[in-house]
Amino acid sequence: MTNTVESLFDTGLERYKAGEAVADLIPVFKEVCDRTPKSSAAWTCLAWLYLLDDNPNSAHKAAQKAVKLNPQDPQARVNLAIAMLETGQKGLRQHVDFAQQLIFVNPDWREEIQKSIEDGLGRKPDWQSLAKVKGWLFPDE
Repeated sequence: MTNTVESLFDTGLERYKAGEAVADLIPVFKEVCDRTPKSSAAWTCLAWLYLLDDNPNSAHKAAQKAVKLNPQDPQARVNLAIAMLETGQKGLRQHVDFAQQLIFVNPDWREEIQKSIEDGLGRKPDWQSLAKVKGWLFPDE
């Protein structure tokens, strides 16, 4: 029996939330991206996993695809900014500023990004790039 892409994605998310190793989840989300290359959410998740796995070059490629597919996704923008910071690229500020505008107009997105950042820092406490982006997005916190 072949898993549907949706069930594969949902199962991958549940496994992530349950604390499964990032390295075990990357192939799951790579398969989802291969099977549905226009899924911004799948590329966003894959980029995040690559960032957690200390693979910023792959994260950058995945985050670029996510932003291209859905420029209005603040998490995709945050992932791209972190990957750009970790790979020493210029131009990341525009993505941080755009994400900041998006979370300003949508409190749900703000909450999602805050949870995502806390999750990332919980899994990788010394994550300097994420801490820096957090400071830019939420300077008063």
